[in-house]
Amino acid sequence: MVKLAPLQPEHVACFYNWLRDPVAIEYSMSAFQNLKTTQQIDDWFVATLQQQNCLNLGIYLAETNALIGYAGLSGISTTNHSGEYFIFIGEQAFWGQGIGTAVTKQVVHLGFTNYQLNRIMLTVSEPNVGGVKAYANAGFRVEGRLRQACYRRGQYHDKIVMSLLKSEWQPQVATAASPAS
Repeated sequence: MVKLAPLQPEHVACFYNWLRDPVAIEYSMSAFQNLKTTQQIDDWFVATLQQQNCLNLGIYLAETNALIGYAGLSGISTTNHSGEYFIFIGEQAFWGQGIGTAVTKQVVHLGFTNYQLNRIMLTVSEPNVGGVKAYANAGFRVEGRLRQACYRRGQYHDKIVMSLLKSEWQPQVATAASPAS
């Protein structure tokens, strides 16, 4: 189905259309809401690839090696053994096919095994029902809510805080090859 591998500088071109698509970025991170020009997207992408306490992986179709999104862990704390999960599938044709759950499981596996994390958390927009379902299917539990923390389409909505602890995690065979560290 999909595989994870490091993003490369030439992959920025895929993000041009994705980040200019209001449907694709509706429930994504707030920074995406303001990236409009090619230069802004280039600058964001270069900074993303240079982040030291993050794991940034491309989501590639296993059959064609086409990039369809990216996922990983940000804010990795070696002191607290924690990080924050993120995923963005820019190619809408691949939404609703279980890719989000599969990728989430792969990144969680990397976080708990390769990075020795104890806790992985995330926030998800409450209206993003597919995202909430994918995270729950990967083992995340609702921890709380950030009231009216997100503003989209002229309305505020809550962000749901979810987490998964290593002690709760059940290692599963990855549905696709995981990248080597």
